[in-house]
Formats: sequence, C-alpha cells, structure tokens
Amino acid sequence: MSLLSAVAVRAERRTPDIPLPSPAIRVTSGAVRSAPAAHVGAAPLLPVVGGDLPVPLVTGETRAYANLDYAASAPCLSDVAAHLAQVAPYYASVHRGAGYASRVSTARYEHARAQVAAFVGARADDVVVFTRNTTDALNLLARCVPGRTEDGAEGNESEGSTTAPDAGDVLFLDIEHHANLLPWRRGRHRCVVAGTTQRATLVALRAELAARPAALVAITGASNVTGEVLPLAEIVAAAHQAGARVVLDAAQLAPHRRIDLTASGVDYVAFSGHKLYAPLGSGALVGRRDWLDAAPAYLPGGGAVREVTLTGTTWADAPQRHEGGTPNVLGAAALGQACETLAALPDGALAAHEEALRARLVARLDALPGVHRHRIWRDSPDAIGVVAFSVDGYHPGLVAAYLSAEHGIGVRDGKFCAHPLLSRLGAPDGTLRASFGVGSKLADVDRLADAVEDLLVAGPRWEYAVVDGRWEPVGDTRPVPEWAGTTTDGADGAASLGGFAGTGGGSPCEHEARP
Repeated sequence: MSLLSAVAVRAERRTPDIPLPSPAIRVTSGAVRSAPAAHVGAAPLLPVVGGDLPVPLVTGETRAYANLDYAASAPCLSDVAAHLAQVAPYYASVHRGAGYASRVSTARYEHARAQVAAFVGARADDVVVFTRNTTDALNLLARCVPGRTEDGAEGNESEGSTTAPDAGDVLFLDIEHHANLLPWRRGRHRCVVAGTTQRATLVALRAELAARPAALVAITGASNVTGEVLPLAEIVAAAHQAGARVVLDAAQLAPHRRIDLTASGVDYVAFSGHKLYAPLGSGALVGRRDWLDAAPAYLPGGGAVREVTLTGTTWADAPQRHEGGTPNVLGAAALGQACETLAALPDGALAAHEEALRARLVARLDALPGVHRHRIWRDSPDAIGVVAFSVDGYHPGLVAAYLSAEHGIGVRDGKFCAHPLLSRLGAPDGTLRASFGVGSKLADVDRLADAVEDLLVAGPRWEYAVVDGRWEPVGDTRPVPEWAGTTTDGADGAASLGGFAGTGGGSPCEHEARP
C-alpha cells in the first residue's frame, strides 16, 4: 500500500461521523441495502437525501414529495452525503501540496478517478478526465477529434489520423440532447435522420458511414425524452467497420444500466454526477488516450502544464492536460462514491426495480383516455425509467404546475433541451416527463396516475396563469426556506414561491410557453 493510500485509509477510519439532515447508509464489503426481490418497486432501492421531504400545497396542506424528475437531476444518495461528511474536514487543494490535508485530498481525488474507471469498465490505457458535466465532457472531446477545428477547417491532426477531406466529420442522430448535438456543429458534421424504427435507423447510419468517411459517431445511450435505449452493440459495430470511433452520451444511461467500455468497444463515454446521485458539479469523460494527448489543452492554466516559459509551453499529458485550474475535489469524491455504491447493487436489481415502476406507470397512463405517451421508434425493446406523455386539452406546463401545487408531485415539462426531437414528435409546446430511479417507489407513480386521472375528471381546483414564461398558481403562498432567497409575497413578509414568479430566473426557452 502506498503512503497516500495508507493515509486515506487511516483518515477514513479516524474521521468522526457528522450528523446529516436525513438518514444515511454505508456500503461495506459490497453489501447494499435494497428492497426484497419479492416486493420489487414497493420500496426505494437505495435511500436518498430528501426521500422523506415534506412539501406544502397551495391548499395549505403538506404532503411527502413525490420526486419524479430524476432525469433532470437525481437526488444525492445518502451514502454519498455520508461520505462527503467524512471527506470535507480534509478538503484542501490537490497535487503539489506537502500538507497532510492536501495529501489526503490528492489521494481521494485520484482514487475517485479509479472508481469512475471501474464503474464504466475502462480499458487499462483509457483516461478519466474530470469535467463539470456531460455537456462539458462532450465539448472537450469535440476539440480532440483529429482533422477538424472549431471553424470546420482541417487542423490539430493527431499522429496516425487520416488526412481525407472528411477525416474530422462527426455523425449524430436528430434525436440527440443539445449537449450531443451543438458541440459537433462547430466543426464538420453530418446529422442522420433516425427512422421510424431502430432497424431503419441503423440502415440510415450505415449508409451515411459508407457514403463518406467519418472520425466519430456521437450517440446517446438512452433518450432523455422517451427513455428508449439505443442498440449500442450494432451502432459500435457499424462505426468501427467504417473506421470511425464512438462516443456514448451516457448522461441518462449510466444511472440506469451497466456500462462496460472494454466489452462494448465504445471508445469514449461522457456522463454527469448530478444525474448519478452525486449532485456536486462533477462529470467525466473516459476513453482512449491518443486523441486526448494530441489535442490542445481544453482549459489552459495551472496544473495543465509541465513547463512554461515566456516563449512556449510544454503541456502535460491527459488527464491533467484538460483539467486546468483547481479541480472540484469534493465533486470527484461524490462521483466516485456514487459509482461504487451503484456498482455494488446486485446484477439486474436496478433494471428490475425501474421496470416495475415503468410498467405500472405505462399501464395506468395508457388506460386514461386523453393521455398520450410519446416514443421515437415502434420497435424499441428497452427503456429506462423515463416516460414522456401529454394530456389532451392542457398545456404541459399547466399540468406540471398543477401536479406540484395540488399534489406535491415533481415532474419535468418542456422540450428537455431536445428541440429537434420534440418537433419530430409533434409536440411544439413540449411534453411532460416522469422519471424515476433508486429512490422511487410504486406509490410515487400511483400518485402521479391518480393525479392525472383527477385532472381529466374534475380539472384543476386552483387558478393558474403564465408568469415569465412559466405556469404558476395564482396567489401562490407556499412558503420557502429563508436561505432560498428574500423575495416576499405574503402579508407577513414571509418568502413564498409566488414571490419568485416573474423575477427573470427562468430558462430562455421557457418564455415560449403561453396559454
């Protein structure tokens, strides 16, 4: 055992427990508490912070929060929160520090890199680069593709890369999240229109690869809108046969399915901590070293160099080459711990848990007249815990506001940063999206189905209006914690959700939502 490893182990053993705002678990010897197999979906698979959060309703009542918005940002695993409480007292700047806390933090930071590598089945020579999130990771890789620069001109060719006119082309489908679409449009790119079936989509992709060479195929693992899982093995085989590499946008797939770079042949994978139950602003790009070592530093600055003179710079190799500045040590620790906790779940437990919830919700929504589920392909055989749907006669923003204000249920509404896909699905105003994970249970999806049914039968019991692009309950006086802000909306001067309406804090695309 190395000195730093020993220091990290001793530090963990000696750190006193720090009280947390909600119960926490610890993972030891690979054992994870989870629901018994005979009651799949009846209880959360793992405890999460805020799992028993009470929320106020516009009627003045209080209900336990039904969080069905995991696909946007998942709650923090209780195990991750407990681990951060252990690590936080030792937080210090990593690398080049001789102090005890700095050396412990350095050990933890590099151990997180190993945990992430193990979680995605990385090859021995793969590199783990810590980023802010999936968007950051894919933008980083976009600067590393050989034979292409951001303005589309050739340049930055790595050793051994082709010099064909289309060497730097990146292929992607029209169903992608903006994070896996916009970065590639700064250079040479081609968008492949997905067919109405996955089989037809594969045919179109193969044809495009055969027509002209490409450097990279950028593909999502699971749709962030519909949850449908893509045929990854076939896509990888087609890309490699044509001499292209594959990057997997696993922002949605990683929290729901095992990923194995070695077994699948995927060349690069990008994912986010905030969707993987580690919401502290960290993500990762994992994959082959050669492109990462040959590319310009993603964020030039301290830590990314070997030597600097007034006339030149010798850059470090990856991953440090692309991690300029003081890194997010606690974010990396949280991400590493989340990876380890999820990896310790029994094989198939997570998929079975989510399938039980998804099957229940799909069956109940399909039984309601006026509710329509959205999907991309007619033949998709698998989906993660994400369900997109619309309710006849109601704007999705109004339905989402109603679910929150009158039932204490959180879902997402809008276009989900996938505008081309929503247009393709015939949903110009967006849709509703329910999503769940390890902290969800059957009672949550039943509450959602009951609330939607109640809406169809009786309509909303409160008045709603569009304010600053968002549907809001009129006269919303639901209280918020003082630390959330000081805007007030009540006679007593207390902070309330209504006081925040119209303050300009929304997303620009939210302003498209009008009654």
